[in-house]
Amino acid sequence: MKLRVGIVGLGDQWEGRHLPALRMLADRFEVRGVCEQVSHRAERAAKELASAAVDGFRALAARDDIDAILFLADQWFGATPILAACDHGKAVYSAISFPLDPAEAEVLGRRVEESGIAFMAELPRRHAAATVRLKELIATRLGSPRMLFCHRRVPLSAASGPAPARDRASEARHLMELVDWCNYVAGVAPTSVVAVRHAETVGAEADDYRMMSLDFSATGRTGDGPLAQISCGYYMPRAWEEAVGFRPPPGLQVVCERGIAFVDLPQTLVWFDDAGRHQESLESERPVGERMLGQFHRMVTSLVRQTSGLDDTLLAMRIVEAADKSVADGIRVRLG
Repeated sequence: MKLRVGIVGLGDQWEGRHLPALRMLADRFEVRGVCEQVSHRAERAAKELASAAVDGFRALAARDDIDAILFLADQWFGATPILAACDHGKAVYSAISFPLDPAEAEVLGRRVEESGIAFMAELPRRHAAATVRLKELIATRLGSPRMLFCHRRVPLSAASGPAPARDRASEARHLMELVDWCNYVAGVAPTSVVAVRHAETVGAEADDYRMMSLDFSATGRTGDGPLAQISCGYYMPRAWEEAVGFRPPPGLQVVCERGIAFVDLPQTLVWFDDAGRHQESLESERPVGERMLGQFHRMVTSLVRQTSGLDDTLLAMRIVEAADKSVADGIRVRLG
């Protein structure tokens, strides 16, 4: 069955991830309309896909020849297109940042649930070939995770100006994705979080380094289960090209019962056990964009209504909020 879809938003992943995936899955998706806040981008994308540029996401969601909405980039209208899709019973594939306000996020989750639509949140770290293989190794060779170290070092653009000018919504989304990645690999939800931050100047609103420690202890006692350390650094000027590329930390390091693994997305996985070093060759695996859209197609065409990633994204958002409380109050915050 070919899904007739409308696209809302063309972000920085359009050329590298979403457009190639739609072309490869042309037997499963037919793009009928494109809505983008920059009109000439919408017209160009519509021409590439032999579809129409549509003026307004509400008009797109209301069309009878649309089965699903692919919401692919943060735009000025926030998450409102998801609510419009709920109103018209259209399935949603969402690659956007959820509202940072807890009340708004809960309303969004409730509207999706009440509408009965199929919904999938884009979580590329989960679906990357290296993560899929890591989960297989955890189940077969490495054993349960004991410690996870997740690092993200972001070079600052020379034109970005002072730290407050950074894209806070994008940074929050990236942080939530890292939290969800650790939750997914650990296989359980954390029970507490403690966090610290460092600012370039005392009292500054923006930070140049953030670190949080997630405790996955089943009993809530520290040390009784897996532990994850997540850090994001915004201290490296992009102009320092040699320093930016010097010994970058692995995206994810996982210490397991019977070995240790190092992951760099999307396709690099090196792991060690008693037999020594193993390096997986994952270049032949399908790109992550194709994997995710393929799963969305199966969800929508299934006879059983499904949602994927919605509760996980809301959980990650609550954990990030709890980390902010930990920083503000200087305490460990219990989750649950």
